[in-house]
Amino acid sequence: MKLAGATTAATAFAGTVGAADEADYETIAAQGQVIRIGQGETFENKLIDLTTGDSVVLLVEGGNSTIRNVGFEGLHRGDGFMISITAPSGDVLIENVYLGDGSTKEGESFVHGPGAVFYHKDASCDMTFRHCNVQGWPNNGFYCSNTASGGSAHFDRCYGKNNGVSTYRVGGGDDEIVDSVAYNDDTDYGPGWGGYTEAHGRPVWVWPGDTVSIENSHFADGPYPHAMVLRGSGTAQMSGGAIEGNVQGSGLERTDVSSSPDLSVPDGTPTSAVEAASGGASDSTTSGETDAATDEDDTEDEQLLLVEGDSADVTRYEFAVDGSVEQATTDGATIDSEDEFGDGSVRGVVADWKDAFRFEGELSSLTVDGPGRVLVDGEDVDPADYGEELPHELEIDGRGAPTSYEITVDGTIELDADEDPDDEATTISGSTVQSSVTDSTQEFRFSGALTDVTFTDGEAAVFLDGERIDPAAYGDTELLPHALVIDGSGTDDPTSYAVTVNGTIVKADPGEATIDTDDTIADGTVRGVVDTELDAYWFAGELGDFSLCGNAAVDVQYNARDQ
Repeated sequence: MKLAGATTAATAFAGTVGAADEADYETIAAQGQVIRIGQGETFENKLIDLTTGDSVVLLVEGGNSTIRNVGFEGLHRGDGFMISITAPSGDVLIENVYLGDGSTKEGESFVHGPGAVFYHKDASCDMTFRHCNVQGWPNNGFYCSNTASGGSAHFDRCYGKNNGVSTYRVGGGDDEIVDSVAYNDDTDYGPGWGGYTEAHGRPVWVWPGDTVSIENSHFADGPYPHAMVLRGSGTAQMSGGAIEGNVQGSGLERTDVSSSPDLSVPDGTPTSAVEAASGGASDSTTSGETDAATDEDDTEDEQLLLVEGDSADVTRYEFAVDGSVEQATTDGATIDSEDEFGDGSVRGVVADWKDAFRFEGELSSLTVDGPGRVLVDGEDVDPADYGEELPHELEIDGRGAPTSYEITVDGTIELDADEDPDDEATTISGSTVQSSVTDSTQEFRFSGALTDVTFTDGEAAVFLDGERIDPAAYGDTELLPHALVIDGSGTDDPTSYAVTVNGTIVKADPGEATIDTDDTIADGTVRGVVDTELDAYWFAGELGDFSLCGNAAVDVQYNARDQ
């Protein structure tokens, strides 16, 4: 893959010829350029014109980035991959992308010719492919078996047809194929495929690694001898869906899998380059056909909840619905991997960005802590109309011996009593409580999640929302060696930041730093905002992706406890 003439997703694109529909997307003429997509960047609403006879490479170099609403139009003629991922960490989302016009095998830079998507061996990010249509590529549709050595690939409602070598090439234990389709038929690929012995590849190729999960997906072998190949010690668990054809290898575990696959394009997956670039979604029952009535039926019961952040401060939110809920990208919202889901409930945080969700049923509870606002179907909603401002209950029940404790939540906590906290010998500071009990019970209400319960002496029974919990499951974190300080004390405006480590990171209080209860930590990634104050963290391991929006100073001190 040549990197000469590379641009970034944030700059003007060489060869842009103007949008076919200025309100929807921009057209980029393929001229051999490489478009770099860096940390936190979004590349969206583009039509890549391959009828020029040349190629384009979308090179994903940074995590927490997005490729959305991109269509590749015309038969590709070249020797590389259209999308190449090298991001060393973080999350990458590729959704509503059309690569269905295929390619010819005219170059020899790769053994099998050109491919659609390549997850590089040096990458270690977590990929989500959603509503992607990939057809007719000699060197794999999704070449993602390098996840066996780090990172992951999740396929959601994707479609692949007549791809050489394989459509879904996977290998990591965190890899998933959900509600997706791949198959082969007797299509003639034309002169570019002449003499190519693997014109019809494996719909699924599982490489050695941990077990791959496959749910409600449909595969058929066609002229290729196997619908799925498990290489060496490769294993997979498949539940629901169907396979038509042979499975090579003994590592497949099946549950409720039939032999009559539904090979139609999954609902929401585009069937043309223009449809993808303009942000359209297909509800086709066969390739190339669109059923608008079906789309209307599928969405008429859905509602859109939009959480709109404010750059003045972080906003934490929590809501529950009595139906299904999924993330959305409507109105410029981002897909935030740190949002937490469970049984119709969602918990997340926004600052100067938006989170959006589509849901069915009724909104049953809503808590908002911060300056942001929530809209349902475009109308502002008042959280006070949807239950308690502090929805969770916590009880500390003394057992007759003097007991001192400390509690931390990632939201707001208050004493649930008529007495003044000072009269109860209780100290409450934002998200932290320090107090003691002997044979009495202290009750608190809070928002967010319970993150820490520590007894400095004695013991007591702890009840969360009426259920007794084990305080040891919420204990202190081990002492970590390194310190990270984001210093906004010399700035006039808020600074938002996101940092990822390949180890553990926790909130800290070295020197003048304060513990900001609005910061979020999940899976080694922390996001927060500073405004004329310090945020500090202890961490172990190495710093990875780091983004800063503002003028705060950053100080990293390795082995800070020894200084």
